[in-house]
Amino acid sequence: MTLASLRGLWRQGVVLGGVAAGVLVVAKVDPNEPGHYPGCPFLFLTGYYCPGCGATRLVHALAHGDVGTAFGFNPVVFLLLPVFGYLYVRWTVLAARGRPMQSQLLRPVAAYGLVGVLLVFWIVRNLPFGQALAP
Repeated sequence: MTLASLRGLWRQGVVLGGVAAGVLVVAKVDPNEPGHYPGCPFLFLTGYYCPGCGATRLVHALAHGDVGTAFGFNPVVFLLLPVFGYLYVRWTVLAARGRPMQSQLLRPVAAYGLVGVLLVFWIVRNLPFGQALAP
């Protein structure tokens, strides 16, 4: 790895720093206590949970090592965390080698599949039989 390739990783460093800072804030300031964070605007306007509802509490639970509770807040985001990690590592390795990001996960079929899963999750978590998926 050359110095020039390391200089090309500033974007990855900014993303990692931003994620780490966000996790530290959420780990310190409990989102389960009202008044610390803004609420979900979709929930406020409609009364229904969006696919991201519970994600802040998920991060707080994970930061404190409570994996089961984290999963309960938002199972889809929880299951996508390894995918996000993989994509970040792949992006960083390719950038260090001077190559652009290319992945099967970024192809239209995968993107449409992810959108489909999110839409089904969004609908089911708001139905009476899907209350186990609510945050």
